[in-house]
Amino acid sequence: MKPDNLIPWIRKYIPSKLGDVTGQDSAIEQMREFAGDFRKQKKKAVLLHGPSGTGKTASVHALANEVGLEIIEVNAGDVRNKEQIIKIVGSAARQMSLFSKGKIILLDEIDGLSGTKDRGGIPAVVQIIKDSAYPIFLTAQNPWDKKFNSLRKNAQLVEFSPLSHKDVAQVLTKICKKENIETEEGSLITLGRRCAGDMRAAINDLQTIFIRQGKITKKAIDDLGERNQTDTIIEALMKIFKSTDPNITITALDNVDEDLDTAMLWIDENLPKEYDKPEDLARAYDMLSRADVFRRRIKRWQHWRFLVYINALISAGVAVSKDEKYRKFVQYKPTGRILKMWWAKQKNMKKKAISQKIAMHTHTSTREMIKNIDYLRVIFKNNKDMADAITEEIGLDKEEVSWLRK
Repeated sequence: MKPDNLIPWIRKYIPSKLGDVTGQDSAIEQMREFAGDFRKQKKKAVLLHGPSGTGKTASVHALANEVGLEIIEVNAGDVRNKEQIIKIVGSAARQMSLFSKGKIILLDEIDGLSGTKDRGGIPAVVQIIKDSAYPIFLTAQNPWDKKFNSLRKNAQLVEFSPLSHKDVAQVLTKICKKENIETEEGSLITLGRRCAGDMRAAINDLQTIFIRQGKITKKAIDDLGERNQTDTIIEALMKIFKSTDPNITITALDNVDEDLDTAMLWIDENLPKEYDKPEDLARAYDMLSRADVFRRRIKRWQHWRFLVYINALISAGVAVSKDEKYRKFVQYKPTGRILKMWWAKQKNMKKKAISQKIAMHTHTSTREMIKNIDYLRVIFKNNKDMADAITEEIGLDKEEVSWLRK
């Protein structure tokens, strides 16, 4: 295989000019008009909206390349509060561009911005738009969220329509011709339908099938779909533990029907069984610990963009921690911690259900009732008349009464 094939095709074949963008003629014309006559525009920003993979981000890059402007790209998932937006985006909107050739500012995936007043992300963006000396492009999937009310008033909305399977197949055909890929008749149309208008997903699947099969057939496409449904956590562990190639292992967990928290527990349980060398084991657990730090930040700060780092650390990170593959056979087993957590949850479900009923009748919180439920258990053990009255008033069932009397 040629080394060039390792380059992601979504980067290799990104449109270099607006004419290369497929299926978005109306949107492209509006973008050209806005950028070409920016200083006369009433609104200093354009909000590109539409489904994922329809060409929003790629079109802004194509526009900048076509007219010879510098592009400053910022992902909204990385600048979620007022201070960060003003520091990064605001500075870019005020400073002169490199080589004085002008520039375009792209704030990508603004769905990730908070609409709450305490974080002030969207009001900060609105103020930057008003003060900007350069055209600003923003992208979103759903611009009608109520948190975007003020943003819609200050930005021109440009819609990117869902792509048809024919539009997708047209681009895939061009790529196949440039890569000299053999294709079975009708296979690219099938792939276009399968990806439901997501050009980025279609190109990724095309490259995946070519790397594995060397040509594009309907059977290869069906096999890819079947693989997506049948990958198990065991197969994912085998990819991670039995390989040192990050290009293979980075996608090991993509098609597994388990969340990353559960996957981390599986890896944690089986890692010492697989990695014999202390140095390999230490490096691998370092990767897991770093992933756990990002996991905590997501839970505490809702920085969901960190998920990509967690996935990379526990898949490719763990895989490359070893110096070489281990040839031994290991029977991977689920972590006992999950079972212990399940039993603990089952044990507390009854307590929580009873506490919720009492809290509703006493106008207090469930959390407070959970803390004080032992006092109720004393009553049920020692005062039958009062216990019966409480049971009737609150509506406890036989199992709940039995639990309180134990």
